[in-house]
Amino acid sequence: MAVALTKDNFTTSVQNGVSLVDFWAPWCGPCKMQLPIVEELATELEGQATIAKINVDEEPELASQFGVMSIPTLILFKDGQPVDKMVGVQSKDALKAKISGQL
Repeated sequence: MAVALTKDNFTTSVQNGVSLVDFWAPWCGPCKMQLPIVEELATELEGQATIAKINVDEEPELASQFGVMSIPTLILFKDGQPVDKMVGVQSKDALKAKISGQL
């Protein structure tokens, strides 16, 4: 299952290894299409990469920090540093390929 991140646990969650973070909101239609894909990746890549999500309504500081203007936005982190940013719904295969490229 994707880890729900807050400003309190964000840094420790993404500082080591590869992490995919989905910035979303409950009222966002495209986010509802993206979330099941993110959850599937969390199951498939368990132990290889951290798959997480941030509710932008509850964590506006994190959304602002990473320049999230539209949702869903997915940011790929490697050892705490953002290495890729994708805006809009992404396919599972596309996300998996980007994650694998950083492992």
